[in-house]
Amino acid sequence: MGVFETVVIALWAMLPAYVPNNAAVLAGGGRPIDGGRTWNGDRLLGDGKTWRGTAMGVLAGAALALVLNAVRGASSDLLGVGLPEFPLAVVFALPTGAMLGDIAASFLKRRTGRQRGAAFPGVDQLDFVVFALLLSFLAAPDWFGEVFTIPVLVVVVVVTPLLHLSTNAIAYALGLKDEPY
Repeated sequence: MGVFETVVIALWAMLPAYVPNNAAVLAGGGRPIDGGRTWNGDRLLGDGKTWRGTAMGVLAGAALALVLNAVRGASSDLLGVGLPEFPLAVVFALPTGAMLGDIAASFLKRRTGRQRGAAFPGVDQLDFVVFALLLSFLAAPDWFGEVFTIPVLVVVVVVTPLLHLSTNAIAYALGLKDEPY
């Protein structure tokens, strides 16, 4: 598999995990998941993790996976790359894992004394990736092994932080986020 094909497959396979956190920002607000509960005086998650944002993030990622399935054949022909189809379990595992990873990172931030929006290098960029990959592996291990080869995983780990930082900078410039990272 060449470099172009590896990068295209990595981006295609991760798109349903890349979208949820952005969709959650747009649809957020409402009741916090932690209900205002604290642990040792600090919020469990904070006001930024809401039921509505999480649900919309999962739905947006799942909808994108279904759209990608619908355009897979034409996209494969256009790009000259055999693109993977998302099994139904993965349609939901990727975005759910992405949202759970973001929630876990928020929990870790609170435990380490970081406030909402504070930078947590490495964790901020890869939390959702780890959980999305883990849930996808659990939901469809054979599919996962075929799609997420070592070269594809390397591309995901290298490209994701760059994409994460650039999309956050754009959201910040548009006034959708309070911080650019």
